Amino acid sequence: MRRYLLAGIVGGLMLIVSPTTGRSNPDPDEPRVERSPIAVQQLTAPSSGLRDEAAMVLVGGGLLVLAAAVRRAR
Repeated sequence: MRRYLLAGIVGGLMLIVSPTTGRSNPDPDEPRVERSPIAVQQLTAPSSGLRDEAAMVLVGGGLLVLAAAVRRAR
């Protein structure tokens, strides 16, 4: 049961982390559509409140907890 749970967690993390931007190499035979410039009003969005360092500390702590759980499951 623990193996299935761990595999599900790892699989979910891989889906979250995987890039979702699409193809990196476009097909050369596909016709390109030139886009015309448009005027866009830029709005300042409030930041998430977490700085990069704090986010890295949270991710690192989560990885440590996950490693401890895996080690304890053995």
